[in-house]
Amino acid sequence: MNPIPHGNKLSALGLLASALSRRDVCVDHTEPAVPAWTSGTVIFVDGGASLQTQLKELCVQSALLAAGSLERELVGRLARRPGLARRYLAVEGHRALAALEGILPPSMRDTIDHGIASRSVSPSASLIVALSEEPIEDPPPFFGSIRVRELLAALARAAATDSGGRHAPYRQLDKPLAELADDATEEEDFEDFASSPAGGGGWLGRWLQKALEAVRKIKQGAAPGADAPTHWSRPRIGASFLLSTTAAETIAGAFGVGRGILYPEWDIHRQAYRPDWCTVQEVEPPAELHASVEWLDGHGLRRPLARLGMGLDRVHRQAGGEDIDIDAAIEAQVERWSGGMPGENTYVAGLRRRRDLSVLVLLDVSGSVTQASPAGGSVHAQQRQAAAGLCTVLHDIGDRVALYAFHSQGRSAVHLVPVKRFDQGLDSRVMRGLHSLVPGAYSRLGAAIRHGASLLIERGGTSRRLLLVLSDGLAYDHGYEPAYGAADARQALAEARRDGVGCLCLSIGASTDAVSLRRVFGSAAHASFAAASQLGERVGPLFRSALRNAEVRRRAA
Repeated sequence: MNPIPHGNKLSALGLLASALSRRDVCVDHTEPAVPAWTSGTVIFVDGGASLQTQLKELCVQSALLAAGSLERELVGRLARRPGLARRYLAVEGHRALAALEGILPPSMRDTIDHGIASRSVSPSASLIVALSEEPIEDPPPFFGSIRVRELLAALARAAATDSGGRHAPYRQLDKPLAELADDATEEEDFEDFASSPAGGGGWLGRWLQKALEAVRKIKQGAAPGADAPTHWSRPRIGASFLLSTTAAETIAGAFGVGRGILYPEWDIHRQAYRPDWCTVQEVEPPAELHASVEWLDGHGLRRPLARLGMGLDRVHRQAGGEDIDIDAAIEAQVERWSGGMPGENTYVAGLRRRRDLSVLVLLDVSGSVTQASPAGGSVHAQQRQAAAGLCTVLHDIGDRVALYAFHSQGRSAVHLVPVKRFDQGLDSRVMRGLHSLVPGAYSRLGAAIRHGASLLIERGGTSRRLLLVLSDGLAYDHGYEPAYGAADARQALAEARRDGVGCLCLSIGASTDAVSLRRVFGSAAHASFAAASQLGERVGPLFRSALRNAEVRRRAA
């Protein structure tokens, strides 16, 4: 077989690097025996190494770019500390490769040390591990190096020339890129992988063709690295369904795998939406229902909640009101003409005599709520008790109530468990299902809020709607770091209020401070309680504030 010409090989490697790193990058050679590195726009591979080694080096550097491992803030911490940079690369390199494992060449997947990768969930976490006293083996030679000075200089130049081109931290590859590994088999090796030029019949040619096709789909024909559209509209329930291929075994094993709905996500780094970025799935509660159920005394909640959500009924034949009751007025006039005593109840009045409120309770069952609560038990136990009490009282006074639990493991596995849907009755089976929930995984709060708001709008059936979020206020997931997650949650709450959905966020039994809660919940009505038993003291004003705020925003929009 004829070898790939030098220029064609670099071009083919550049296309591969762009597909893996999700940005427009080039590939060049270093001097022989010089470790591979990247400036963010160019990946330099060892000019004296074999093609197999160069491909490994390219995959590592592309994975670091895609995972947000080389952000300026992180790299700055490595300046003048080569030992720390080497330890960070050893941990973060394996974590970044593991995140891309589904589309890496088969031979490359064997190089991932999952034991090391599992020690971190984000670049920041990898840096913490590197700063610790834990023993860390040196990275393999093909991991290359992090040239801090050159990388910081390149990032500074890029920021100065194009502030809109900053790299956003890795979230998760778009679904089309998952098809890149379809044609790979474990028997193929790197020699076959690169035996023919790009566009030929070999593995490299087929893979690069798929990569380019996937990138064109993602960017709608634009060049690699171009910005995606920044506008979106709320999807209707029942639209944009797809089959989930999530590998989140901890969640799927507990609840099963369902169909999903795509939602956008707000990227604070780019100040733009990522359209169709998160897959929300509704999955059934555990089959084995918990036997014992704890009930919250709802006596303190009933009075403040009974005064809320009352809809206006037009009542005829009233002594006073906003409109004239035509029939009663005519009868009174006829009675007057006939010499009789006309009635005085000739008005139509709007009286608040019927319930007109739908409430969806969104219960956080991520792993963080397993922490001990100062009030006793766990945060999950306190929030579960509050959810049971609120749902019971609201249902008893005639409101439409739904209860969904949520947690996530990556953007393609945001799971909501419908403990009680709007049209379901509230019985002991619902309560046993609530008490059977086992917290775990993470909290992609923005996607859960968007789905809850959509359910309220589509299925609430009332003019007044309230989304009640019970969470410790920790928005965190793979590629959903605290600052990014907090901004997305605030944006999702603002979207819901613009759509006329009141939003109330309660943290019960958690030790999250007020500043952190404000950072996540923003201007939405929110409060923290030491224990579920304290809800009755402030729940009435909080409900009214949330409903009033949504009504004002809806009218302003």
